[in-house]
Amino acid sequence: MSSLLARYAECIFWMARYMERAENLARILDVHETFSRDTRGAKNWMSIIQLNADEKRFAARYDSATAQNVVNFYVLDTQNPTSIVSAIRSARENARTLRPLISTEMWTQINVFYNRLLALGPSDIAPHNLTRLCNMVKEACQAHTGITEGTFYRDQGWYFYQLGKYLERADQTTRLLDIKYHTLLPFSDDVGSALDVSQWNAVLRSAAGYHAFRRVYPRGMTPAAVAGFMLYNESFPRSVTTCVRQIDGLLVRLKSRYILKGGSVAMERIDEIQAALHSRPVEDVIKGGLHEYLDWLQLHLNTVTQEISKAFFGAVPAEAMAEQ
Repeated sequence: MSSLLARYAECIFWMARYMERAENLARILDVHETFSRDTRGAKNWMSIIQLNADEKRFAARYDSATAQNVVNFYVLDTQNPTSIVSAIRSARENARTLRPLISTEMWTQINVFYNRLLALGPSDIAPHNLTRLCNMVKEACQAHTGITEGTFYRDQGWYFYQLGKYLERADQTTRLLDIKYHTLLPFSDDVGSALDVSQWNAVLRSAAGYHAFRRVYPRGMTPAAVAGFMLYNESFPRSVTTCVRQIDGLLVRLKSRYILKGGSVAMERIDEIQAALHSRPVEDVIKGGLHEYLDWLQLHLNTVTQEISKAFFGAVPAEAMAEQ
């Protein structure tokens, strides 16, 4: 790859990741708003900060992890690099570099979306408006995905866009599971209760997986079934297995179709992840510690990002080093 192409490839890769990240952060906030309705939920907004390893950054700007502070931190705070507005700003800056390569429709939609976020105020993130706001963010990100699918030229750049999207999606699916199972693990008396089931229901809906799950499991809902579905189901587009399989295929096609050197270490790491995803049933994973398993997956996905960056972009960017 020439240095110019490497620069474009890196921008495409991160544009896709930032758009996917913004959508998934909106999903996490939306599902947590559902959790906060229970008797312990008011104490649990810190879990979102912990999930994103933002404790120090948050503490430097806010006194307490109230619903208002956390939502503001992750939606409107332009000084927080992990907020939705910062993610879309970063996607927009990458898109600006890519103006010779992307369609006018892609550029226009990102601009309109970013300006819409900048126009938001405190009332827009009030608890009674949060679901509406999260839906707006999700729909705007999905509009970007649809426009990209219909207008982006299928050359090397398309493969790097898909790599970024699926790496981010796999990582965020593990975080959605973690926010319910680890940070919001119910008391033993609550397991199987209406509250417990409603929260697993919310996790599925946040991943747009409720109806798909019901097609596979028409009766009943257990933690193992939901976790297994989101981790392993090969027909669910947001499952970790589906995303990792896509990443593997994209790397193979990049090397074979475009004769690109590098990427072998990233492919080895993907093979390790796939082996781990197929080595144990979900019941054994839960017994051994689902949080630890999810954390292992997140760390290895971050390693894949670093190896892709070294192989194709010439260096490991700050974004990859900051990933958790």
